[in-house]
Amino acid sequence: MAELTAAWAEAITRATGAPFAPRHHQAAGGGCINAAHVLAGADGRRYFVKQNAADRLDMFEAEAAGLAEILASGAIRAPRPVAAGVTGGVAWLVLEYLDLGERGSGAELGRRLAAMHRHTADRFGWRRDNTIGSTLQRNDWHDDWIAFYADRRLGFQFDLMARNGGGRRLAERGERLRAGLAGLFPGYRPAASLLHGDLWGGNYGYAGGEPVIFDPAVYYGDREADLAMTELFGGFPADFQAAYREAWPLDPGYGRRRTLYNLYHVINHFNLFGGGYLGQAEAMTDRLLAELG
Repeated sequence: MAELTAAWAEAITRATGAPFAPRHHQAAGGGCINAAHVLAGADGRRYFVKQNAADRLDMFEAEAAGLAEILASGAIRAPRPVAAGVTGGVAWLVLEYLDLGERGSGAELGRRLAAMHRHTADRFGWRRDNTIGSTLQRNDWHDDWIAFYADRRLGFQFDLMARNGGGRRLAERGERLRAGLAGLFPGYRPAASLLHGDLWGGNYGYAGGEPVIFDPAVYYGDREADLAMTELFGGFPADFQAAYREAWPLDPGYGRRRTLYNLYHVINHFNLFGGGYLGQAEAMTDRLLAELG
């Protein structure tokens, strides 16, 4: 651990231009993908550090780029990336430490997310691939949202699910869904909004009462994809939803597409964790096919 701590301190010193002498570190909650630490310095500065296997450096570099993209929008707070690297077979990412709490305005979170979504691109995707959890997320630029979502999102996950034993029936029904996807978008042409990409209830908090989002899987896509995920596992207050809709009303067809967008995450959860997510994915796919008639 001493070798890692020294590498982090050197990277922080180089990135900030201010000498950093580590005083102590302690384990922190880092989710189910990475280990995490809080690193404190003799001068009182603190940093949040994630670590994983050395071959995960690209995942951390993509996360840092995504956080920078969110911060560049000027719409909402996120941890500032400091440095990333590999030491002794361990990949790591150093981030600004934010003292997160649960108390804050859900309405303000909704307004700021809507403001971030108004930061748009000319095409769908992003300048680099990243990960959703630890699964590769393909972000090749595309002019057509429906084609992008059918291929880069659903197609990739359905193919991975089949390789992970998801079953032929679901793979075949997934192909039918992808082929008929345009039927869920009558008269709706989304803007390519800056998305968090993995916006469940564990990926936001408040620092000094100010909304903060973190652990992103950034790309430019339909803002409904972010909104749908906020409803998948719960954890967002009612005033968040109301304030978002007041700031930027949703298309009437959102209720139909919500299941479509959350299907991506449910399949990914099967690919990551297995278990009952397969049955959930089958039910969601059947529901969408029924919508398409």
